Amino acid sequence: MDIAQLIQTVAIYALPVLFAITVHEAAHGYAARHFGDNTAYMLGRITLNPLKHIDPVGTILMPLLLYFATSGAFLFGYAKPVPVRFGNLRNPKRDMVWVALAGPGANFVQAFLWGALFFILTGLDVNEPFFIKMAQGGMLVNIVMFAFNLFPLPPLDGGRILVGLLPYRQAELVSRIEPWGFFIVMALVITGIVSTIWLVPLMSLSYYVLNILLSPLAMIFG
Repeated sequence: MDIAQLIQTVAIYALPVLFAITVHEAAHGYAARHFGDNTAYMLGRITLNPLKHIDPVGTILMPLLLYFATSGAFLFGYAKPVPVRFGNLRNPKRDMVWVALAGPGANFVQAFLWGALFFILTGLDVNEPFFIKMAQGGMLVNIVMFAFNLFPLPPLDGGRILVGLLPYRQAELVSRIEPWGFFIVMALVITGIVSTIWLVPLMSLSYYVLNILLSPLAMIFG
């Protein structure tokens, strides 16, 4: 393992990752408060302070161990989830969909902003590779978080969205998966099923949409 390469990779991705997880979790808390649940607000979790959202194991230790174990081929991590009491929401079944969507939505917006920064930097002839790679990395990190978190299996955001959209009987059946959901998701990730049937297609579609949204900037700064 090239330590210099590791340090360079961490330096490029550190800021995008911190922003990605922080804004993602804060967006969940803000949406929950908007729809009637003040739990995250009372615990100080509606904040852009990354220290409030970092999980020592999931955000730092696990990604580093996986990076070394797979030579950078496979990375996985998670932040400290924002606590939401869905029963406190004004319309729990409906509002939980919006609360769950808020996190991935925040990541998509960030991907757009990093993409805008990329076009502005290249348009202004800023040739510093570090900043160019950081902007590209910011798009990648947020698109990965956007797509992965929408996978329709609890406890991921996509699973909560699915529970909110299904009729009550089917929603109850899906929600029962949650205690084992993390292990099921990990197994599907390791076997490559999530990547093949979900991540790659949704990421490709996301980049396609982003390219359309960023096309005015591309023309202005191209």
